[in-house]
Amino acid sequence: MNEPSLTVAVALDAGAKQLSILGAGARREAEFLLAAALDCTRGELLTQRDGAVNDAAARRYRASLVRRAHGEPLAYVTGRKEFWSLDLDVDARVLVPRPETELLVEFALQVLAADAHARVLDLGTGSGAIALAIASERPHARVTATDVSTDALTVALRNAERLELGNVTFEIGDWYEPVGAMHFDLIVSNPPYVGSQDPALGGDGLRAEPRVALTPGPDGLEAIEHIAQRARAHLRPGGWLAVEHGAGQAPAVAALFSTHGLSTIRSLRDLAGYERVTTGRL
Repeated sequence: MNEPSLTVAVALDAGAKQLSILGAGARREAEFLLAAALDCTRGELLTQRDGAVNDAAARRYRASLVRRAHGEPLAYVTGRKEFWSLDLDVDARVLVPRPETELLVEFALQVLAADAHARVLDLGTGSGAIALAIASERPHARVTATDVSTDALTVALRNAERLELGNVTFEIGDWYEPVGAMHFDLIVSNPPYVGSQDPALGGDGLRAEPRVALTPGPDGLEAIEHIAQRARAHLRPGGWLAVEHGAGQAPAVAALFSTHGLSTIRSLRDLAGYERVTTGRL
C-alpha cells in the first residue's frame, strides 16, 4: 500500500482481506474506512474505483484498518455514526448508537404532537443521540438530557452545537438527580442492561465501549429498576416512560413497570423481531 499508483479498488481489496476476520461485513467496513481517509462519502468512493489514493490518505487508511482489526468499533475509528439521519460525532467516551435505539425516537414521535410544547427527559444520554433526534423532530419540545459522565456530555454538547439544536439542555448527574422535582410528559432511556457476566461484553466492538454504559450489575436490570421506581415522581399525569432493554428482558421490564405504578404497558419489536423497548403510562 506504499506504491504511488495505489487505486481505490486495490486499496479496498487489501482492506477487505485485512478485515476478513470480521466476516461478511469486511468489504463494507473497508469502504467506510477508506472513505473517511479520503474525506468523502462511501457513495462518492464507489464511483471512483480507479481513482488514486494519495500517500497521506493511505497512511490514515492503514492505521484505521489496524484499529478496526483489533476490535475497535467502526464508529470510533471513523469518529462518526449516523442515527435517525443525524450525523453524530462519537468516540470511546460514549456508546455507539444502534439502529434498534431508533425505536425510542419512533415512540416519542407517536406520543408527542408535532406542535406540542412538551417536556422530555433522556436519562443516560451518552452521545446525545436520542435527545437530539427527538429535539430535531419536535422543535417546540424542551428536552433535558442527563448523564453521570462528564466525558459523555462533552461529546453530546459538541453534537448539539454542530447540529444547531437549541431546545436541548444537558445536565451532569446520576439518572434523575440533576432534574430535582421537575416533571415530564415523556421519559426515555437506553440504560446499561447487559449482565456483568455476559460473555457478549468481550465480543467485537463491545469490549471497547464504556463498561458503565453497557452493564449495571449482575442481572442487567438494576438501572431499569431504578428508572422505573422513580418514574412516578417525575412524570406528569398521562406521561410516558419508554426504556430500551435486552432482547429477552421484556417480561421482567414489564413487571417492573407494573410494580412501580405504570399502566398501558407494551413492548415494541425491532426490525429483527425482538422485543427491544417497553413503554408504560402514568
